Amino acid sequence: MTAYDAIVLAGGAARRLGGVDKPGVRVGGRALLDRVLAASDGAADTVVVGGRRPTARPVRWTREEPPGGGPLAALDAGVRSMRTDTETVLVLSADLPFLSRSAVRRLLGTLVGSGVDAALLTDADGRDQPLVAAYRAEPLRREIALLRTEYGSLAGLPLRLLVDELELAWVEAEPLASFDCDTWEDISTARARIREHGTVLDEWITAVKDELGIELDVDTSALLDLARDAAHGVARPAAPLTTFLVGYAAGKAGGDGPEAVAEAARKAEALALRWAAEAEAEAKAEAKAKGADAG
Repeated sequence: MTAYDAIVLAGGAARRLGGVDKPGVRVGGRALLDRVLAASDGAADTVVVGGRRPTARPVRWTREEPPGGGPLAALDAGVRSMRTDTETVLVLSADLPFLSRSAVRRLLGTLVGSGVDAALLTDADGRDQPLVAAYRAEPLRREIALLRTEYGSLAGLPLRLLVDELELAWVEAEPLASFDCDTWEDISTARARIREHGTVLDEWITAVKDELGIELDVDTSALLDLARDAAHGVARPAAPLTTFLVGYAAGKAGGDGPEAVAEAARKAEALALRWAAEAEAEAKAEAKAKGADAG
C-alpha cells in the first residue's frame, strides 16, 4: 500500500448533537473516532485535531488556532504537525462509522494512479467529500499557505476554497463509506445499520478484534460451520468451547495466524463430524434393535 500520513479532524461544536463530544459517541460499542482510526491504521503518522481523549491506538494531538476556527484551520493545524516526509496525506473527519480500510485503499490508489492533487470520495448523491480524501502533501501545503496569505486567517473559511484550487479525482466506494453523523437521527441510523442481517457478524468480529488489539483475518464461514457441527454432533455448549480451543491451538502453534486457525478448525471439524457419524450409527443400531425386539 502507498505510504501515507493521516489527519483526523475531531473538533467542532456538534451543535446538532447538543454539544456532546461527537468523536466519543459510540456506534457498535466503539467510539466514532476509534472506528475512523481503525480504518486508517496503516498510516505512518496520525495527527488528530481536537481535544485529547482516550483512543484505541496511539495518535498525536493538536488544536487549530483559534479553537473552533473551522475545518480549514483544523486541517492547517494538522498539516503543520506532521513529522514525516510522506508525500500522501489522508484527511478524514472523525464521524464516519462505516469508513473501511478498502475505501482508504481506493482513495490512496486513485491518488497515486491518476497523478492528481487530491482524490475525494463522493457520497450517494455524488457530492464531493473533502474530509474523506487523500491529498498530495506538497500542493496541500502550498494552497493552504496561499489562502492564509490572501485572507490573513483561515478561521471560518470553507474547505471549498482549498479544493477549488486543486486538480481532483473522484472515488466511488461503498455506499456508506462517507456516511457521517451530524444528528442523533444519523447516530440512530448508524446503530441500526450495523445490526442488520448480513452485516452484524462482520461488524461484531471487527469490533472484537479492535477491542482485543489483534489483526487476524479468518474464514468466518468455516468457523460458523465448525460451531454448527459441534453443536449438532456433540452438544450445544460444545460450539463456543470448540471455537475457543481452536483459537488457543492456533496461538500455541505459533504459525501464520489465518493458516493456523484454518488448520485447527479443519481438524476440529473433522472430529465433530466423526462424533456425529458415531451418534448416527448408534441411533440406527438402537432403532434396528428395537425393531427386532418388537418383531
